[in-house]
Amino acid sequence: MNNNGNKRAPTTATQRLKQDYLRIKKDPVPYICAEPLPSNILEWHYVVRGPEKTPYEGGYYHGKLIFPREFPFKPPSIYMITPNGRFKCNTRLCLSITDFHPDTWNPAWSVSTILTGLLSFMVEKGPTLGSIETSDYTKRQLSAQSLAFNLKDKVFCELFPDVVDVCMRGSLTSGCFSLFFFFVSLIRSNFFPSPHQEMKQKQKAQEELSARTQPLPLPDVVPDGDPQHAHYGLPALNGGPAPLGGANPAPGVQQANRNHGLLGGALANLFVIVGFAAFAYTVKYVLRSIAQE
Repeated sequence: MNNNGNKRAPTTATQRLKQDYLRIKKDPVPYICAEPLPSNILEWHYVVRGPEKTPYEGGYYHGKLIFPREFPFKPPSIYMITPNGRFKCNTRLCLSITDFHPDTWNPAWSVSTILTGLLSFMVEKGPTLGSIETSDYTKRQLSAQSLAFNLKDKVFCELFPDVVDVCMRGSLTSGCFSLFFFFVSLIRSNFFPSPHQEMKQKQKAQEELSARTQPLPLPDVVPDGDPQHAHYGLPALNGGPAPLGGANPAPGVQQANRNHGLLGGALANLFVIVGFAAFAYTVKYVLRSIAQE
């Protein structure tokens, strides 16, 4: 911590906040991490990780605590910076642990106590000054967008490099798995179609074959003089070989079409696999670069 910031803060507040800092490092608050500004110990920044089975799950919510010079005898102000669907952004929150209620403040409460109370109130639905009402769907959307929002904040990136690293790794890993399962489903649908898909493919092939080979119309009456053949050189209705128009394509043509389809599918899947390998190599390179930094 910077000595200039310590000189601006009273000795009592400085000593107490130093103790709270050591305590929160030794015994972290679940789902929350906090750091003071190097230049001013009276301003702390925190990150709340959305608890499981809540609309905030997967989100990272950045905010700040502004302590008065009289701390711990007066309570701090609490702000939320990341859009979250529960509190207004960059607005003082009215809680029993904030400067809105100095009459209910207890000097024994530490930074850990304050952040625990904030998280508890966040996952509830009680209204207060500075809170907003949104649907769970909106909260989940904001949760998914929280990381991208925080990465634009210079203070967030400087104070919480470990959180940034974890978030980036998780985001890349999630993207890799999603892309991998997409490729697997694509290959499976091409080489191992389900019975329903096979039936639809056969029906489509039969419809295309029927459209290409429409039989010629047969005459209603067989002319005299040739009891075995009708007009246009077609067989009689009362017997004889099948109509020419309804003849099936030659086996060689069918096999060629089938081979052409398999070759096209194999080439498409080969390009997909090569693309996935290139993407995986790129992700590996990025992760190695992050680890080296």
